[in-house]
Amino acid sequence: MSDAHWLTATEISAAYAARHLSPLELVRALLDRIAALDPRVHAFIKVDAEAALDAAGLAEREIAAGRSRGPLHGVPVGIKDIIDVAGLPTTCHSKVLLDHVATADAEATARLRAAGAVILGKLALHEFAIGGPAFDLPFPPARNPWNTGHHPGGSSSGSGAALAAGLVPLALGTDTGGSVRNPAGACGVVGLKPTYGLVSRRGVFPLAFTLDHVGPMARSVGDVALLLDTLAGHDPADPGSVATASRRFGEDLGRGVRGLRIGFVRHFHETDLTADPEIAAALDEAAHVRTVTLPSLREFSGVQRVIMLAESWAIHAGWLRERPGDYSASSRRKLMSGAFLSAGDYVSAQQRRSALIGAVDDVFRDVDALLCASAMDPACRIDDAEAVARTYPRQARNPFNLTGHPALAMMAGLSRAGLPLPVQLIGRSHDEVTLLRVAAAFERATAWHQRRAPV
Repeated sequence: MSDAHWLTATEISAAYAARHLSPLELVRALLDRIAALDPRVHAFIKVDAEAALDAAGLAEREIAAGRSRGPLHGVPVGIKDIIDVAGLPTTCHSKVLLDHVATADAEATARLRAAGAVILGKLALHEFAIGGPAFDLPFPPARNPWNTGHHPGGSSSGSGAALAAGLVPLALGTDTGGSVRNPAGACGVVGLKPTYGLVSRRGVFPLAFTLDHVGPMARSVGDVALLLDTLAGHDPADPGSVATASRRFGEDLGRGVRGLRIGFVRHFHETDLTADPEIAAALDEAAHVRTVTLPSLREFSGVQRVIMLAESWAIHAGWLRERPGDYSASSRRKLMSGAFLSAGDYVSAQQRRSALIGAVDDVFRDVDALLCASAMDPACRIDDAEAVARTYPRQARNPFNLTGHPALAMMAGLSRAGLPLPVQLIGRSHDEVTLLRVAAAFERATAWHQRRAPV
């Protein structure tokens, strides 16, 4: 299959069952593609070819014997290099942890292994999931496969880039202020930040304890649902983990949106921030729904920022005092801001957070899902530091890290320059089934997911 690198996980599983493709054939094809393209895309920090081939060989033998661990059996996946994979470095894309090797799998990694997935390696990110694209680090920043001169979004930049370039069919990212959804939108793939606590963060280097999420990323909504089926579940070793009823997250993907009430948060991109006209046009094209109102984006973002900076300073204060030069300039500047926040600032932000959660919950009394902007601009040049600094905070993703509601970003069009334009969908807490149902209906209606980056 000459185009096996573009298959979805669902298609890969069907091809294995029909004996049209084998895990070893697919992994070898992807390793060849990585070798050919990644010197331009820089999605991978570490390719674990030998272990991937061994795992693919085992999966192939099990399939031949009629044994399957499920729909991810033998399906390759890339892991953001902030998530532990036993025996591989977890560098967080930083000199600070350059020599750190994980001794055990993160819970998310362990769940993927148990499902038979094949781990191809570790994917690039913004340093410690906060720094932004930086050129003063041990590894180059990932680039956007739609135009390698442009930013792929972050902080799960390698995850988005690897999917869009056809280097992996599935990837894991993390999301503290939009870090799954930003690269998903910028790279034209699908990224889900699940409800807070639905996916364990054990074995994931933290950025902000009460805002961090692990999220599935793929080239289709159906694949995101499959990946979430494997990842979700209570983990008593993660203090933020929540026990919920078990269900199949893709069970309603084919039902469409008839009977659902969808609210459009227009003021995020029309008055709170003014979106680029191409972004605004893509949102208008996507939305034929009722307009709803939430608190201002400025308030959501301000509260989220105080909490994130305070918690990240608590994590990084020691290293920043002892070895500040080992951080990139952009990471150091952002993280140091937390040193100037007081305990009162943090407590006030957490108190206001409760009210903002309630405001979003109140809106969900009248609607089943929300639609709003993700980024306010198409991806900018990666080497234009001024443009990166200007556009990076122009987003509407961090409100839902603050509130914990599940949120998904996907492609809603292409700019005149040929760069993906994103849309964001939000669901009730612990109602990923309905959120994914809406996303799947949008996917079928637009077919943007069938477009491929020209890398």
